[in-house]
Amino acid sequence: MRLLRFGPSLAFVRSSKLDELELFIENFFDAERMSVNEALKESWEFETIIVPTLSEEWKTYIENPNQEAFLVRMRCDSVLKELFNSKAPVERINLGPHIILFRVPKGAENAETLLASRYNGELVTLIEGIEKGEERDTLLVLTEKKLNTSIGLEDIKASLLFRKDFVAFYKMLSIDLPIIMHKVLPEGWNEITIRLYDNMKRYEENIERLLLVLEDLDLGYAVSEGWDWDYPRPFMRIRVYKIKLITWEDPLRIKFLLKGLEYRGYKRLADIDVFVEGKKLHWVDVAKRHDSKLELAKAAREELERLLSEDVKKKLHKIEAKLLQEGAHQQK
Repeated sequence: MRLLRFGPSLAFVRSSKLDELELFIENFFDAERMSVNEALKESWEFETIIVPTLSEEWKTYIENPNQEAFLVRMRCDSVLKELFNSKAPVERINLGPHIILFRVPKGAENAETLLASRYNGELVTLIEGIEKGEERDTLLVLTEKKLNTSIGLEDIKASLLFRKDFVAFYKMLSIDLPIIMHKVLPEGWNEITIRLYDNMKRYEENIERLLLVLEDLDLGYAVSEGWDWDYPRPFMRIRVYKIKLITWEDPLRIKFLLKGLEYRGYKRLADIDVFVEGKKLHWVDVAKRHDSKLELAKAAREELERLLSEDVKKKLHKIEAKLLQEGAHQQK
């Protein structure tokens, strides 16, 4: 589970020849024209959003989320170097505050108040923060979305401006994170244990499938993992792979999602059990309207397919195709 990551850099590039500048940026960096909101949504850590403006403007100001911008998939220092060395039609450049994204759980209503008080920050909108902030400041953006996905303006829960160097602030926030999360989590962390068993001993593939899903859906911190023994019946001992997860997600939600990994179609690939405080969660605990394990697994699989990223789905399908093929060979 990732709670912090850096956002893009904002470079306000000034020129009296605005049309010429925009054409230069588009061609030189092979950058597509888009709105500021689209650029924010598609950007990743340390990439650069260029906002071209007329030379008489001085403030790091975004008029509205639909203002034209360019997303350049390079670090800001590299972009500035290229603009300087290429003799671009640029007269001046101003940089906006550094953006840090902070994921908070749903229901953590006091997060922004706590952070503002603890670090002497100002509650602002993202647009206000960009206008008020300087290049040495930090704009902390709170969201409930997982941080390995795109974050647009509509996903922002709150924004806070801190008059602090972003590297020092990031380090300080990283160190203080356990204390902050302890205070903002409405019901505290859940500790769950996941046990995986495969009677065909294809553990390498099944462990990879499980970890892919946990990582891509950002379901929690895997604090320990390794081999263990399970006793499904008296005097019967089987070897299982165990993962201990710390999460703010509902354990029943995790049980439901992992049910979608047990089956592919009507073929069972592995047994995946979820325990909370030593108590096993059964499929009927999450069945709701589903009358059988297969119906539940089908619904869970559909939900997984909807939530997983395309890259992870491709990896998952490739592994599962291999498992199904091996299973078919062993049945002959």
